[in-house]
Amino acid sequence: MADIEKSKGVISSKIPAIAQPLAEEPEAIASNINYHAQYSPHFSPFKFEPEQAYFATAESVRDRLVKQWNETYLHFHKEDPKQTYYLSMEYLQGRALSNAIGNLGIKNAYADALNKLGHDLEELVEQEKDAALGNGGLGRLASCFLDSMATLNLPAWGYGLRYRYGLFKQRITKEGQEEIAEDWLEKFSPWEIVRHDIVFPVRFFGQVEANPDGSRKWVGGELLQALAYDVPIPGYKTKNTISLRLWDAKATADDFNLFQFNDGQYESAAELHSQAQQICAVLYPGDATEAGKLLRLKQQFFLCSASLQDIIFRFKERRNGKGSWQWSDFPSKVAVQLNDTHPTLAIPELMRLLMDEEGLGWDEAWDVTSRTIAYTNHTVLPEALEKWSQTVMWKLLPRHMEIIEEIDKRFIALVKTTRTDLESKISGMCILDANPKKPVVRMANLCVVSAHTVNGVAQLHSDILTSELFADYVSIWPKKFQNKTNGITPRRWLRFCSPELSNIITKWLKTDEWATNLDLLTGLRKFADDADLQAEWASAKMANKQRLAQYIERVTGVNIDPNSLFDIQVKRIHEYKRQLLNILGAIYRYKKLKEMSSEERKKTTPRTIMIGGKAFATYTNAKRIVKLVNDVGEVVNTDPEVNSYLKVVFVPNYNVSVAEMLIPGSELSQHISTAGMEASGTSNMKFSLNGCLIIGTLDGANVEIREEIGEENFFLFGATADEVPKLRKDRENGLFKPDPRFEEAKQFIRSGVFGSYDYNPLLDSLEGNSGYGRGDYFLVGHDFASYMDAQAKVDEAYKDRKRWLHMSILSTAGSGKFSSDRTIAQYAKEIWNIQECRVP
Repeated sequence: MADIEKSKGVISSKIPAIAQPLAEEPEAIASNINYHAQYSPHFSPFKFEPEQAYFATAESVRDRLVKQWNETYLHFHKEDPKQTYYLSMEYLQGRALSNAIGNLGIKNAYADALNKLGHDLEELVEQEKDAALGNGGLGRLASCFLDSMATLNLPAWGYGLRYRYGLFKQRITKEGQEEIAEDWLEKFSPWEIVRHDIVFPVRFFGQVEANPDGSRKWVGGELLQALAYDVPIPGYKTKNTISLRLWDAKATADDFNLFQFNDGQYESAAELHSQAQQICAVLYPGDATEAGKLLRLKQQFFLCSASLQDIIFRFKERRNGKGSWQWSDFPSKVAVQLNDTHPTLAIPELMRLLMDEEGLGWDEAWDVTSRTIAYTNHTVLPEALEKWSQTVMWKLLPRHMEIIEEIDKRFIALVKTTRTDLESKISGMCILDANPKKPVVRMANLCVVSAHTVNGVAQLHSDILTSELFADYVSIWPKKFQNKTNGITPRRWLRFCSPELSNIITKWLKTDEWATNLDLLTGLRKFADDADLQAEWASAKMANKQRLAQYIERVTGVNIDPNSLFDIQVKRIHEYKRQLLNILGAIYRYKKLKEMSSEERKKTTPRTIMIGGKAFATYTNAKRIVKLVNDVGEVVNTDPEVNSYLKVVFVPNYNVSVAEMLIPGSELSQHISTAGMEASGTSNMKFSLNGCLIIGTLDGANVEIREEIGEENFFLFGATADEVPKLRKDRENGLFKPDPRFEEAKQFIRSGVFGSYDYNPLLDSLEGNSGYGRGDYFLVGHDFASYMDAQAKVDEAYKDRKRWLHMSILSTAGSGKFSSDRTIAQYAKEIWNIQECRVP
């Protein structure tokens, strides 16, 4: 032990530094790590502290990945299967080291190797910063999908942008949330490989020239370069390793004006370089200004243009030397999936590339485009269905606007000639709206008109799309619309993040194959009342709760009791997700505890309420909610009468790694959005898979989770989606009668108990019957009574330990449907028409 202690922090001289990229034995792996520490240096020599050890370890794992990656690329090239390309503005990858060694099945060997080098694997894993490439569920879904594509040996890639500063890192101060830039690339990421040979030009602004032969060409403007960075995505227990290709924007040396620079005009000399840096600086830059809108649109087009040029290049590369081919073959070799409306510009851009660069006529280009592209809708919220100003679009992308105009013109003609009954609906269905004050391009409409398939992401959501949002299109193209209920990867979200529970599941099912065949979990049902399983289950949950309690104390300074009920809500802060309902419930609970005698308090169920998530920087009400949660925690947690029965904690800077700590340690999770507003949700699936019970509304995937695990194991409350419109109407007509408990909770905030901050603007959103930002649009007041009643049922159920464990086991047992492997297998078969392409 003394030797190890001495060697910690310096490179080991006992272990030879020899390159052994494919090492499997601990001794050889240690050698390879040592080799990277010495011969792939990123730090001054002799230092081998946890940070240096992490980078050397990551590079050692990467050696193995690179071999599998190259083999996969070559195999796809040789076999030339139809391949899917997934376009997404966001990916929330989480840490790569623990995931890679888990998927490759080399975790134990690496742990032993690091021990020989005087380091601890768990400690090194903590050195890795989460890649800041996403924000919420949309990005995490994309990452789960990549994991499943690789695990199912599917020919598929992801495309995204390489954001240097991410969305933001959240810091909590006395004022509430503060946003600071993410620093994940401050040093470098060992998981990305820059491909200096993969560079494509991307144009902005300029004008369209007509050629004598009638063809058109986009010229002039600003020309930037898209440079590819590749991240390997290993499948679980397979050689297949696919790519997430991230684009970075750069300008060339030719774009640097040396004359201006030497004349002291430093900024204008490097203007294009500065423009390039802005594109991949931040995810979702503020768009309140004209410049902000332009930048967002630039990002979206940059992703689409670079990715499509790359896809076309690869299509041609694989045809090389194979005789003649036609562009009509393209859709039988390429599937492009748009993850929400952000990559919609892929539609006019593919048309432009085919017509202006490859010389196809309109009809042929349209046939290829509409057979290649499919669209996933992720929201019914009007503000999230993107609409771009036509003026801004004409300025930035003049050729694309010509193409969009033509698509729209032809669509309107189709409706007028084939569906006269829909003529009155055309103004709402067409792509370019004709509002003279603020003409916009409706991106969702463009997707629906152009894509061969449109899907929602949970059964309820897809039903709302076909019966409401896109109902008129359904009558034209009934076969275009599908449902693909979201899923999560069971590797990251159970196998790796909760090893104790995983081992118990494997022991009782007598197989570990559940990690790739999640339906096997139903085998736990018959043991749900087994005293031995319940005891093991409880001890695994307790280990996770203790780990979480240590984490909470480390990051917030709040001491929480692992014997209390751990109640967690973590997701983006948004009024429709109703963190406000949660905190109002907590406030009411606090007030009641204060009114009780000490004897009465002893009969209550002690509870620790944890809330986490980022509020968008310009979303004032969401930031007020963050502030309120922190202010309530400040008072409750320091109140000696109550703090052994209730704690309220805001968990700062929620990300994938924080989720991997919170979810396994959670016992109750809140998924309480206004019914009909959450497309699916995926954290509900992660909690459920980990044996956590859900309190929730009939919204998104909650509906299907409740069906799968049994309604008696789900704490249901609130209005249903079909009741919501009438309730809003009743509210407008002054028919709403609030529950006295709701009024009491609001009054308690107004009394100043939680400090002097003015919460009236936030509370005003719950008041009145109508008007902007008033009238309780998200029905917090309406659902409060049934929410409090459901919480009382939770308190009762938790007191009955056997019953709670029974429900917890059934929750995990019923989560098989929610594997992203199932989701991706359905996309592959029913939308993309691609087959397995396994590396031999």
